[in-house]
Amino acid sequence: MDLPQSAVVIEVGPRDGLQNESNFVPTQTKVEFIEALWKAGFKEMEVTSFVSPKWVPQMGDAADVMRLAGERPGTLVLTPNKRGIDAALDSGAKAVAIFIGVSSTFNQKNINKTTEDAVENLLPHIQALKQDGIYVRACISTAFHCPYEGKINPADTLSLCKTLTDGGVDELSVADTIGKATPKESFALFSMLKKELPEVLIAAHFHDTRKMALANIYAALCAGITRFDTSAGGLGGCPFAPGASGNAATEDVVYMLNRMGIDTGIDLTQLAKAIDVVEPHVSRELTSWYYQSYKKQQLS
Repeated sequence: MDLPQSAVVIEVGPRDGLQNESNFVPTQTKVEFIEALWKAGFKEMEVTSFVSPKWVPQMGDAADVMRLAGERPGTLVLTPNKRGIDAALDSGAKAVAIFIGVSSTFNQKNINKTTEDAVENLLPHIQALKQDGIYVRACISTAFHCPYEGKINPADTLSLCKTLTDGGVDELSVADTIGKATPKESFALFSMLKKELPEVLIAAHFHDTRKMALANIYAALCAGITRFDTSAGGLGGCPFAPGASGNAATEDVVYMLNRMGIDTGIDLTQLAKAIDVVEPHVSRELTSWYYQSYKKQQLS
């Protein structure tokens, strides 16, 4: 078994984890959550999204979150369009994430553009960002399955990834948006991406809809992936993808990696304390194995 000695866990809870929450989490709570996560040892984190509050009300305080908690290296924000990019840069962002689906139907339903049109629109923005010295991450939605089109042809995912890397992005975050991928699909797609794009920074982003996120992460590890997006408490879901549930729970992923001897630099106890900050403000029960075990220990 050829596994890496270390892996990078990219915390997306403050953005991807909270964006689908029906309860509005107070800005100060978000800031305390973010600071507690940094304290746990994360080096990279999505902290907010500059998206229209009309569509994602939870992110309506993005500028305030950045003002209060956006100064650390490794801070990343999501920017869905030119308006979001401008707002993020005005807030002092040095690293942004853009997103696009492999599925044209997914893109048409969410941004009223085909995949081809969306790429054509994004490439000039990517080039302008790079000219300004901004780190650009491309989040590839529906890389495995689409809620409208079903199974995605891996060749289409590869083609989109190549186009965006040729266009200048620094990193690809390849997502199982609705949590339908299997470990076999995970290993196959990430093996192909590593072979075809050997110099590109690639992260895997799994949702746990069908409780296969950990298995898919293990399969991606076996394919050579060492960067993973996860969400503290397993929070998350995609407001634009019917059927998407929470992300892979950071604490369970870190526990698994630690047990396999793969260093993450994350303090699990401090991570659980960070989840304590946000748990009272969210609408759903946080059922990850590690966090539930931690809570039982606190009560005993």
